[in-house]
Amino acid sequence: MARMPGLLYVVATPIGNLEDITLRAVRVLGEVDVIAAEDTRHTRKLLAHLDIHTPLTSFHAHSGTARLERILQTLEEGKSVALVTDAGTPGIADPGQPLIAAAVESGITVVPVPGPTAAAAAVSIAGFPGSMFCFLGFLPGRPARRRRLLTAVADLPFTLVIYASPHRLVSDLNTCLASLGDREIVVARELTKLHEEILRGTIGEVIAHFEQNRPRGEFTLAIRAVAVR
Repeated sequence: MARMPGLLYVVATPIGNLEDITLRAVRVLGEVDVIAAEDTRHTRKLLAHLDIHTPLTSFHAHSGTARLERILQTLEEGKSVALVTDAGTPGIADPGQPLIAAAVESGITVVPVPGPTAAAAAVSIAGFPGSMFCFLGFLPGRPARRRRLLTAVADLPFTLVIYASPHRLVSDLNTCLASLGDREIVVARELTKLHEEILRGTIGEVIAHFEQNRPRGEFTLAIRAVAVR
């Protein structure tokens, strides 16, 4: 008799404040057979906080096909796997998409376990009109590609949401200014963490601020649309 495959749970974890973990996520992480983590050291700290002792394996952006195939084999043997990243939701500006796609192709059921996300958190406090937003994630590393992407979305009637690392923040903001014009922006730093900070102004104003104040931490940018229909 053929064995039924297990379930792949895509589990969102806190982006900072551990109190943001959902009750369902805690249950799933405790019940699955294996947790596939972006960084097992980081996830082990979360599990210790939650008193969860599920076995861990690593799966990240540089995992090879052999690791992916081993996780698929675990699922095909009827065991369930929870996929997590260091923070937020796997597959959304975070590792996980190749495993999710391979599971779908193999006929394995993929179950979302939603939770905290920096993009939604930033949009929720931006105060911009309209309920639609366009999530761009981290901008491309090459300046020409950044400009092409931003030019392509410049006229969309949606709030633009961008993730930025501290060493790229000012460069990304300057590209936004050149490609989008000097729009209103909300810069959310270290969302839900101890040093959370929300900065509001125009793109030009926040560039001036960070040229005088060294960027620290992780950033989420919400940029107002030119017009919302």
